Amino acid sequence: MANVTLFKQDGTENGTVDLNDTIWAIEPNENAVFDAVLMQRASLRQGTHAVKNRSAVSGGGKKPWRQKGTGRARQGSIRSPQWRGGGIVFGPTPRSYSYRINKKVSRLAIKSVLAQKLADKDLIVVDGLAFDQPKTKDFAAALAALKVNEKALVVLEDGNDNAALAARNLPNVKTIAADGINVLDVVDYNKLILTQSALQKIEEVLA
Repeated sequence: MANVTLFKQDGTENGTVDLNDTIWAIEPNENAVFDAVLMQRASLRQGTHAVKNRSAVSGGGKKPWRQKGTGRARQGSIRSPQWRGGGIVFGPTPRSYSYRINKKVSRLAIKSVLAQKLADKDLIVVDGLAFDQPKTKDFAAALAALKVNEKALVVLEDGNDNAALAARNLPNVKTIAADGINVLDVVDYNKLILTQSALQKIEEVLA
């Protein structure tokens, strides 16, 4: 069974914690991770792009010249797509880019990125992150004690509001709840820091 060192908040070691091999010891599946990241990035797109078609541009109510007898091509409106200032044909319209992938692929993807973090030795487990007040300098001191000076994703247990608020002003740190862990965030940050309670919650859901 895989295991990892358990740290205290002050950076000292506090034994080891066993990890569930069905999550942390699997062979990472790159295709599943790719599909999951692509889905999440697509879902983040606003999709608010829009152009005006010929029914939305102003003007052009009158036929520019009579149908026959001028020697010119027939025209019905100066706001037709071929005219300068006319409407756009087949332009983008507001839409949602979000879609879903198979649930088994999604679970395999999150397991794969977690296993990769362990394999790369970028996983840190702490017995807890407790702060009396939500002070940024206290959270920064905890990261310094854990020797974390890279982009870090911190996964907290539910209700740990002081830690979440304390980390909010740190530019390279993001905190999420255990039930909100996702592939894109884990991939995007160099270090993954889990509290012991959050680790148990993740294993309960994914094992």
